[in-house]
Amino acid sequence: MVATAIDRPGHVGLRRAVRGYIDLTKPRIIELLLVTTVPAMVLAAGGVPPFLLTVATLLGGTLAAGSANALNCYLDRDIDALMRRTSMRPLAVGPDRATVSPRAALVFGLILGIVSTALLWVATNPMATALTVAAIVLYVVGYTLGLKRRTSQNIVWGGVAGCMPVLIGWAAVTGSLAWAPMVLFLVVFFWTPPHFWALAMRFRDDYAAAGVPMLPVVATPRAVTTQMLAHTWAMVTASLLLVPVARMGAIYTVTAVILAGLFLREVYRLRRRVLAGADPQPMPLFHLSITYLSLLSLAVVVDVLVHLRW
Repeated sequence: MVATAIDRPGHVGLRRAVRGYIDLTKPRIIELLLVTTVPAMVLAAGGVPPFLLTVATLLGGTLAAGSANALNCYLDRDIDALMRRTSMRPLAVGPDRATVSPRAALVFGLILGIVSTALLWVATNPMATALTVAAIVLYVVGYTLGLKRRTSQNIVWGGVAGCMPVLIGWAAVTGSLAWAPMVLFLVVFFWTPPHFWALAMRFRDDYAAAGVPMLPVVATPRAVTTQMLAHTWAMVTASLLLVPVARMGAIYTVTAVILAGLFLREVYRLRRRVLAGADPQPMPLFHLSITYLSLLSLAVVVDVLVHLRW
């Protein structure tokens, strides 16, 4: 049987290479970052922000996040190869199966960073551009190089980079910062540890094998859930603080209260399982945390747009 063009070795190799470069950017993480950019822009604009500005900000943010993630893959390729969860990343599979070389990944990550900076400089303003560069540096230098392999609080302070899209989105619209985006920043800041520690509990053995001192590796499950509860209550407080600070309406307020109850319930369930000596089963909390941030962000947008119509 004659092979079709798409099945030819050259086409297969090209597809694998393209897939490899896409995987370097960690698209799922980028999606979550963009979820927090849009509500900040809508809140800053008091309605629908300019279309071209929104497109440029989201595209620039996508490229910037892709840059940081690709550079993270380059720097962490040694430990990625030791963990089941990350063992199939493009740089972790070994030279015989790798679809992207380490050097190509490094160049790719740097180019994405340069392009994102140039795009935001032209299409937005210096404040948004500077915050984007800071986010890349915080994730690559602060978290990946500085904190990840040295402290159990790595994700707490390293997570600051993941909070930056809120500030970037606001700054892209206004050219400045205010209390409202800072409160949203705190929501994401306090959300990050329980979100990620739930995942780290599930893959504790992976991080232990790689020598990464994630909190679930170096602390007891009881201590981990204690810190998760503290961060969750702080996150809930920040989410409700947005109501007076940004003058949010009933849609956001009710949604924030309901989501807070669901999140707290799942964290307390996890803690009860830990105290009982049962299987922690942390993944429901991990998945719920993604839903929480997505719906809370959507509530901000809907609340603002409904008030605009009224």
